[in-house]
Amino acid sequence: MNHTLRTPLLVAGLLLLPVAGQAAETSYGADATTSTTMEYVEDSMITTQIKAELAAEQISSLVNIHVDTDQAGAVVLSGGAADQAAVDKAVSIAEAVEGVTSVKHDIRVEVDQ
Repeated sequence: MNHTLRTPLLVAGLLLLPVAGQAAETSYGADATTSTTMEYVEDSMITTQIKAELAAEQISSLVNIHVDTDQAGAVVLSGGAADQAAVDKAVSIAEAVEGVTSVKHDIRVEVDQ
């Protein structure tokens, strides 16, 4: 009887270890430069949303744009686009996503030779 109860409790305890570790890190003042799990998830959500919006536009050159988001919601777009209109569209898409605080771009216009 004890053995059947011990196994589920052991599994539950092992599953809760990462949660306890995260709680301890935030409770006891983790280093300010260390990104917490929640900040990372929010950054990833912003990046994913921007990439999805860029893909939804169905402008082929927007697929070549790299999106990077920091913990403060600042977005940096880089890569190449077919023309300035595509660059402007990428910037406006990024600015419209919830949670974005600023957008900087290093997108270069790639002229076909």
